Amino acid sequence: MYKKTSKLQVNLARKNVVKRNINKPFSSEPYNLTNLNAFKYNGLVHKKSVGIVDSPDKKGFTVLYKKQSAQFKPGKSIVKRTMKSGARRALYKLKRLMNANKYRRDLTKAALRRASAILRSQKPPRGKKQRPKKEA
Repeated sequence: MYKKTSKLQVNLARKNVVKRNINKPFSSEPYNLTNLNAFKYNGLVHKKSVGIVDSPDKKGFTVLYKKQSAQFKPGKSIVKRTMKSGARRALYKLKRLMNANKYRRDLTKAALRRASAILRSQKPPRGKKQRPKKEA
């Protein structure tokens, strides 16, 4: 048995995960923070990767990350942490988690952007102020 290289894995996954009929090459993998189809952002290939999704109860977000120690045991390698302690505190916790465990420092900013977009989408929409009508 041979070991698949990461470049080969990306090329195999490219056919199954790419969104079709779009000019830009987007991807729909769970651990791809930017949703771009590139080796750098591919979460299936790298030993350590982070994914951020909406929490089930629509309060906060859930961080999914792979442990490098359980790299060859897919069922045990994934860890889920839900962060719903307020926007600023949750983003600070996410940044600390990524820096402390050295999870892809190049993607820290992308992770923070995705988490803040999820938090922003959970806020209720602001209502428009009604201006008084002029009487002629």
